[in-house]
Amino acid sequence: MPAADEQFSGLRKGLLEFAILAVVSGRTVYVGDILAALANTPFATQEGTLYPLLSKLRREELVDYQWVESGQGPPRKYYQLTTKGAQRLEELAAYWRHLNTTLENLGRS
Repeated sequence: MPAADEQFSGLRKGLLEFAILAVVSGRTVYVGDILAALANTPFATQEGTLYPLLSKLRREELVDYQWVESGQGPPRKYYQLTTKGAQRLEELAAYWRHLNTTLENLGRS
């Protein structure tokens, strides 16, 4: 369904932050884990998109990271939600439910 993907790319791009916060919630993840979680979804992305977004989320204090030694090469950054990030995720989820309900109700009018 490539045509639909292109048609809704702006919407998908706007929801990518929400998707990343959802992936990171409840666990500590490496960038590869995030990419794998998003791979078979409409939010599939590349490192070139993900790293700047993670940097933005860190500046906004929504995620933080820790360096962890890797037996397969250099140390890796593992990301986790901050308290502020968990609150943002809850706000986004509530707003998403509100939008969904609103759209469903508009369809019934």
